Amino acid sequence: MTSCFAVIFTSTRTEGDNGYTEAAERMAALVSEQPGFLGVESVRGADGVGITVSYWESEAAILAWRQHPEHRVIQARGRSEWYSAFHTRVCRVEREYRFGP
Repeated sequence: MTSCFAVIFTSTRTEGDNGYTEAAERMAALVSEQPGFLGVESVRGADGVGITVSYWESEAAILAWRQHPEHRVIQARGRSEWYSAFHTRVCRVEREYRFGP
């Protein structure tokens, strides 16, 4: 998966689900249909801090996802209901290394 882009989304959740799980499942399904989407890895600790890394073919594909109407609604709910803080970084993946299968 070299020569692509990664979006690193680090977030801290608020208390309670408040529809978060359902929205996250919907976004996972929707993003997988987006042109230029390559994959995603996500983890959340017991302390509520999570890191999601999504991989994209281009910055244009990232921007299109960011501006997707349904995604924009979920972004607004994230700010108002689900996250006490978040940080997004966009990076170019130049190379990767693996160990194991």
